[in-house]
Amino acid sequence: MNNREKLKEKQRIVVKVGSSTLTHESTGNLNLSKMEKLVRVLCDLHNSGKDVILVSSGAIAVGRKALGIQERPKTMPVKQACAAVGQARLMMTYQKLFGEYNQIAAQVLMTKSTMTNDDSRFNAQNTFSQLLEMGVIPIVNENDTVSTHEIEFGDNDKLSAIVTAITGADLLILLSDIDGLFTDDPNKNPEAKFVEEVPYIDDNFMGMGKGSASAVGTGGMTAKLEAARIAADSGADMVITNGEDVSNLEKILAGEKVGTLFLAHKNPQFDLMDIL
Repeated sequence: MNNREKLKEKQRIVVKVGSSTLTHESTGNLNLSKMEKLVRVLCDLHNSGKDVILVSSGAIAVGRKALGIQERPKTMPVKQACAAVGQARLMMTYQKLFGEYNQIAAQVLMTKSTMTNDDSRFNAQNTFSQLLEMGVIPIVNENDTVSTHEIEFGDNDKLSAIVTAITGADLLILLSDIDGLFTDDPNKNPEAKFVEEVPYIDDNFMGMGKGSASAVGTGGMTAKLEAARIAADSGADMVITNGEDVSNLEKILAGEKVGTLFLAHKNPQFDLMDIL
């Protein structure tokens, strides 16, 4: 059985979706058609017997649109105000869509202190465990309304890897605005080559990371590679794929060669405290 075939057997899957995947590029409004397809796929994965956790960006992007702010907010109070408005709107949309498929979803808001405090981290693990046992799909976001560190974390890429680690998930899928990892930025270098599989993330691969080109997202390839390193060290495989086609999720879990696969290499010395 090759490495792609093994993905069929994954039982606890974390899916991270970025702001640029959730919104229309031309207007910044929510892309309801894409959100509906995403929710349908996640519900179907859950119906097949898998545990599913969604890490969703988009609160600041949705809030800024609702408040009539055209450009990405630069000051922390404005970012947090946008998050306060946007988080409620985003969750309301998710609840409605998941409800169409009789699936219960839960909101889980996390901050850096949730992870660095032993009691909070233990409580978070228990909450995730109980929700999954009850058949609920947790929807995770950073609590941008009160936090300051997390808004700069990289569009939830690192958060999704941390969630993967604390929940014992065996697969993390990042839905991005790019097909996967390339040797260079394919938008600028036509000679850039696609990387299908990464057995181990060394400095050479980290050097392939580039910043985000999206007007709504904040996570570039470097943030995704850092997430891959965390996930792999915790014992989970990770795939970066293009979120433009949500069916890529189904293709990945069918063993098809979609996106870039980063192989797990569980590190016995792995400690979340070292990366926070």
